Order: sequence, then C-alpha cells, then structure tokens
Amino acid sequence: MATRTLPGLGLPTSVGFRDMTEVRIEQPEDADGVRRLLEAAFDGEAEARLVAALRPTHAWLPEFSVVAEENGRLAAFALLSRVMVGGEEALALGPVAVLPERQRQGLGTSVVRDALRRATEARERLVLVLGDPAYYRRFGFVPAAPYGITSEWSSAGDAWQVLALRPIEARYPSAWRLV
Repeated sequence: MATRTLPGLGLPTSVGFRDMTEVRIEQPEDADGVRRLLEAAFDGEAEARLVAALRPTHAWLPEFSVVAEENGRLAAFALLSRVMVGGEEALALGPVAVLPERQRQGLGTSVVRDALRRATEARERLVLVLGDPAYYRRFGFVPAAPYGITSEWSSAGDAWQVLALRPIEARYPSAWRLV
C-alpha cells in the first residue's frame, strides 16, 4: 500500500489493517460518511452534531481525525480535538465510533491507537476522555480526578480520564540545587 505523508508533519496519512481495511486520516470528502457512521454507532444525532460543531473551530485538528475504511465504506472513527487544561493545550478523545455490525472486532482500538500515535508524534502532552475505564485503560488512561483535572464531567468519577503522552517535567528554581 502506498503511504501518503501529511504536509509539514511528515506523518503518514494511512496504515493498513487486515486485508481490506485502511486506517487513515479523514479526508474532506469523508465528512458525510463520518456523520452517517456516528448516527449509526450512537443511534442518534448528538455525536454527529458535536463533530459538525467542532469542524469550523480552532479545536478541530484534521490531522487527528482518524477513520477506518473497509471496501470504500467508513467503519470506525476517532477524533482528538483541542481543549485547554490549566491554561495549557491538551486534547480530548471523542467521539469514538464503530458501525454496530463491526463492533468488538478491533476497529475501535485501531483508530484510537492511530490517533494517539499521531498525537504522540506531534509532541502533544495530554489527552482527556470521558468513557468506560475498562475500555480506555488498554491505552493507558487513568482517572483524572486524582491529578486535580476537573471539568463539567468530573462528576462521572473514574470515567473522567487522562493520558500523559510524554513526560511532563517539573522545573525547580536553581536554589533547590543547593540542597
């Protein structure tokens, strides 16, 4: 399979998965298919409306909108969008969607892993997610509350989660070196 490169980042836009599935960055012509996928996966329009509302904003990062395509049809989707945590840029994971007939077959895991890989390669620091801890633990997510990260979803308990994509260095004043 030929691999295209994202301009300016040098990141591949697609990787192969199984024989007939391609995990890749969403292209502009995929928007309607993403909407249909979200509506089917969530049996409603709320998540599709969320994605549509994010698209024209600064939070939309097209390089972190990942799809899995099977035989010309979108089967899975994962989105990382821009959020702020304590005045610092971070990412939010979601929605993550898989066609109902393709769930529990690894496609969701594939699009999430690909999105997180892209974010790591782009030197992003933190990702937040609101979701099932049993599912998101496989990617390294842990409850966010013990780290003092709050939002309007903090009341969701352990479902409110965070993942550090790279070490975050604490910097002490030089006086500490005298100890």
